[in-house]
Amino acid sequence: MKRTHIVLLTVTLVLASMFARPQEPDPNARVTVDPISPVSVAMGKSTPVSFTLHIKPGFHVNSHQPTEQYLIPTEFKFSPPPDLVVAKVQYPPGVLTSFPFDPNQKLSVYSGDIAVKAVVLTSPQATAGKYTVHAELKYQACDNNACYPPKRVPVQFDVNIAKGAASQKARPNAESPHIHN
Repeated sequence: MKRTHIVLLTVTLVLASMFARPQEPDPNARVTVDPISPVSVAMGKSTPVSFTLHIKPGFHVNSHQPTEQYLIPTEFKFSPPPDLVVAKVQYPPGVLTSFPFDPNQKLSVYSGDIAVKAVVLTSPQATAGKYTVHAELKYQACDNNACYPPKRVPVQFDVNIAKGAASQKARPNAESPHIHN
C-alpha cells in the first residue's frame, strides 16, 4: 500500500513538472511570436506594446485585411483582466502578391517578419499589481502550392500597474517563458 502511494506521488510530480514547464517552441511552426518583456503602466495611463511575428521562409499568411472574404485574416484576440484594455491594434499593410496557382490574382499577404502594435490602457480605478494579458494569434499559413489548416497560437504577457507615472515600452525578450506555439 505504501509503495502504491509512492508510485502515485512520483507519477503526479512528474506530470506536474511536465505541465508547469514552459512549452518549447514547435520546430515545425510556420509562424512564431517573440515573447515580450513585462509592461509597466501607471493607473489611468497607457503604454505601447509590439508583437513580432516570424513567418517561416517559403510560407506566407493572409494579411489582417485579405483581398477576398473567404480568406482567413491574421489577427490577435486579446483577453485582458478587468481594469485593462488592449486597444488601437495596428497591423501592417499586406503586400499584394500573385502566386503560381493563380498568377492573375494578387493576394494581400505577410511574409518574413512583421510587427503588430497595440496600446495597453488601465482604468483610473485599477489596483496596483501584476496582471497577465492572454491573447491568441489566429492565422493560416500557405506556401506556393497549398494552404494549411488555420492555427491558433496562445500568447501572454505581464502588465505591472504602478501608482506612479512610470511607463515602459514592451520589448522582445527571448528569455520570457510566456509565448507558447
